[in-house]
Amino acid sequence: MKNQPAPSVTPADNSNHLRFHAPHAHLAPVFGNDWFALKAEAFARFFGTPVFLVAQTLIVGVWIVLNTAGVFHFDIYPFILLNLAFSLQAAYAAPLILLAQTRQADRDKALADADAQHREALALASKQREEHAAEQTGLLLELMRQNTELTETTRALSLRIQTLTEEVHRHIIATG
Repeated sequence: MKNQPAPSVTPADNSNHLRFHAPHAHLAPVFGNDWFALKAEAFARFFGTPVFLVAQTLIVGVWIVLNTAGVFHFDIYPFILLNLAFSLQAAYAAPLILLAQTRQADRDKALADADAQHREALALASKQREEHAAEQTGLLLELMRQNTELTETTRALSLRIQTLTEEVHRHIIATG
């Protein structure tokens, strides 16, 4: 059975660096790609940003200052409405964060599968190159053996020609 040459990576292949991820492109995330899922994930990701933390801190600070200073009286100390707002935020934030983590886990799994396939493809290509190199080495050894035989035959024939030439030379000198 003749080995096929190992696949080589050409510059054109380098431009498609996600070619091993293509088989996973059809997979939809657990929560889909609809408007709600995408916005929920973006919102959950926003919870962990410095912008969100600074903005929330400023809003809470202004809330407390305005209600303590008496500018507004809609949520006086002990700030029950603020506590309710935090509870409501936590009630929505937790599921949204879990949704984002689940979607990220799905993407990570698909990428890990594609990477594993890529490693397998590399291992197969390496094995094919190794087998091809072993085959080529065997052919080279056979060629070297044949070359050695031809060299020995040439040497033997050269010695025979030399002997015959000397005999002819002696015969010509003896008869001449």
